[in-house]
Amino acid sequence: MRQIETVALEDARRVIAAGEHKAREIGSPSNVAVVDAGGNLVAHIRMDDAWMGSIDISINKAFTARAFDTSTADLAKNSQPGEQFYGISDSNHGRVMIFAGGVPLRGSNGNVVGGVGVSGGTGDQDQAVAEAAGAAF
Repeated sequence: MRQIETVALEDARRVIAAGEHKAREIGSPSNVAVVDAGGNLVAHIRMDDAWMGSIDISINKAFTARAFDTSTADLAKNSQPGEQFYGISDSNHGRVMIFAGGVPLRGSNGNVVGGVGVSGGTGDQDQAVAEAAGAAF
């Protein structure tokens, strides 16, 4: 039987804590979500004063990073008119997010085993928080 490495709750808590720390540092109240290897939600936080509308966005950014094994910022570049993934945001029942703030989480073998998604600030802020969160994995 093939064993699949994935994100456990303990991992997700560590990732979220690092994201929350970075969000506070840069003054960007955020929603931070972590998904496992199957793209399923493991954990989520909504910081005080973070937008309610960003809850689903953070979860979907994490899903997108895992579903396509790439950052949502990179996917955004390739989803513009005339690019190879134009229209991808309409796939997966509208769950695909094509703006910054989603980062894949890589396991010990280098394979993607989950994702983290952040929403609540500018694209640059969301990306910075996501990268800090992902680095804690």
